[in-house]
Amino acid sequence: MSRLIVISNRVSRPNKNGEQGGLAVALAAALRQRGGIWVGWSGDTTDKFTGQIAFNEDEGVRTATIDLEEQDVDEYYNGYANRTLWPLFHFRIDLAEYARDFEGGYNRVNQRFADTASPLIESDDVVWIHDYHLIPLGQLLRKKGLKNRIGFFLHIPWPPTRLLVSLPHHSKLVEALFAYDVVGFHTEEWLESFRHYVEKEMGGRVDGDFITAGGRTIQAIACPIGIDAPEFVAASNGTVAAEMYKRVCDSLQERAMIVGVDRLDYSKGLEERFNGYARFLKDNSQMQGKVVLVQIAPPSRSDVASYQEIRATLDSLAGRINGEYSDVDWTPIRYVNQGYPREKLAGIYRSARIGLVTPLRDGMNLVAKEYVAAQDPADPGVLILSRFAGAAHQLKDALLINPYSPEEMSDAISKALAMPLEERKRRWTAMMQSVQEQDVSWWRATFSQRLEEAAEVRQTEDVE
Repeated sequence: MSRLIVISNRVSRPNKNGEQGGLAVALAAALRQRGGIWVGWSGDTTDKFTGQIAFNEDEGVRTATIDLEEQDVDEYYNGYANRTLWPLFHFRIDLAEYARDFEGGYNRVNQRFADTASPLIESDDVVWIHDYHLIPLGQLLRKKGLKNRIGFFLHIPWPPTRLLVSLPHHSKLVEALFAYDVVGFHTEEWLESFRHYVEKEMGGRVDGDFITAGGRTIQAIACPIGIDAPEFVAASNGTVAAEMYKRVCDSLQERAMIVGVDRLDYSKGLEERFNGYARFLKDNSQMQGKVVLVQIAPPSRSDVASYQEIRATLDSLAGRINGEYSDVDWTPIRYVNQGYPREKLAGIYRSARIGLVTPLRDGMNLVAKEYVAAQDPADPGVLILSRFAGAAHQLKDALLINPYSPEEMSDAISKALAMPLEERKRRWTAMMQSVQEQDVSWWRATFSQRLEEAAEVRQTEDVE
């Protein structure tokens, strides 16, 4: 069996604290099964980039990491990846920053990844590159002569053509994807947006999953990622989750809990969520004192100005809502700026009557699936889900809402709190079936099979 080479911006080493996400768990399992290496940035900086690789092996997973210069981090990570591509791909063209230094740093770091990874790749290895940080990497590896099967998976939305064309050198970025054999997206919507760009801007041709442009043909597929469903169900029934469940329930004093768990990011719709909850309290005065919103929002990308602004906005908004509605023995919002291990999160999810997942735009949103998996089958909670989350395409039995509408969110909260047990069970059963059938192992196997079977349709000439 050929080895698997995983390349991503950061490397997630196995740990015993339960803090790894589902993607890391799935990729680590594949690497243990097949052998191979996980290559990426260490998260550390160095005064001068040397290309020195640090090798480690944890729980059967071999990793290879490099340190980057401060300038690399500023231009590639904080700059082009998170101040240009991230907002643009999440439809926030108003927040996207276009700077020549950002693009230069992005290309420079991708070249450094190529220089680092290429000597580690053997002729029959399968290479799987992940996410928007490394779109050009496959093309750079081809320039080094690699003829391996190379796949790419985008974990965020693909924007409509009308937005993507606002990106300087957008055609160069998209052309780089044609160095891959298989390109994956979470939903048919994102895949269709990619096809539309290729047809309208590149004069390409779409034939089912095969897309041809510039004399090269790739497969582009929709393949939604899932969670490690068996592991999460087991965690939900474990001792740590039970202790957290009791701790939360004791603190609620029989109040109904609504939970949100998100990185502190403007794409997650947290401001809109707070406003929708405030509208619920205003419209349903009889529920004041009987319900609590627990919002867990660990900070992210604190060096980027737009993330500093969203934190300040939410701090102010939570304070205003609590100031307006609180009583001496009740605070309507518990706003927590820290993360929790997966076992504790499972207990928090289970203690919540409502899971409130309201991103303005999301590639998938695995929190929605985790909330479903954590529920007690005998008394499940209700998932309220933004129709703009990738998960909405699978979890159709959630209460789907427009997160921009405070009234719609308020009505959904009211409906969820009043929902009869039998309806809650029916909705949960349908969603749980989807979560279990298309879990993270299914996602990994589906994409890997496509990559293994990739036809030799790519032209043999060097990628320009």
